[in-house]
Amino acid sequence: MEKKVTDFSGKWTMKSSERFEELLKALGVNIVTRKIAAAAASSPTVEISQQGESLSIRTSTSIRTTLVSFTVGQTFSETTVDGRPCTSFPTWETDRKVVCEQTLQKGDGPKTSWSRELTNDGRMILTMTAGDVVCTRTYERQ
Repeated sequence: MEKKVTDFSGKWTMKSSERFEELLKALGVNIVTRKIAAAAASSPTVEISQQGESLSIRTSTSIRTTLVSFTVGQTFSETTVDGRPCTSFPTWETDRKVVCEQTLQKGDGPKTSWSRELTNDGRMILTMTAGDVVCTRTYERQ
């Protein structure tokens, strides 16, 4: 029997964000860049397309757009929120939550990860972690 996976597809608008600037600080981002990034990332739009376990996530802010594509259960290359290249491994933690551990390809820094979870009321919760700092962003489907 094939496992039913949650469908994250759609356009998402951020409704709340907690500790984003603290996350950037934990990653060693300087204060000027943190302020610019926090302002630019204050109203991102996220578009997700999904076919089974393969997802493409496009995040657009006023200063940049990022695109990451991956299949749950397979390693892939991406960049951390502060732009460092890493190897990532996404897995299903539950049938509604995908978690992704990131390993830096070079250099040192705090351990980073992210997760995306669909709540029972249809919101998407993005959690980003750097060391012991956790940033939580809540999105609603448009």
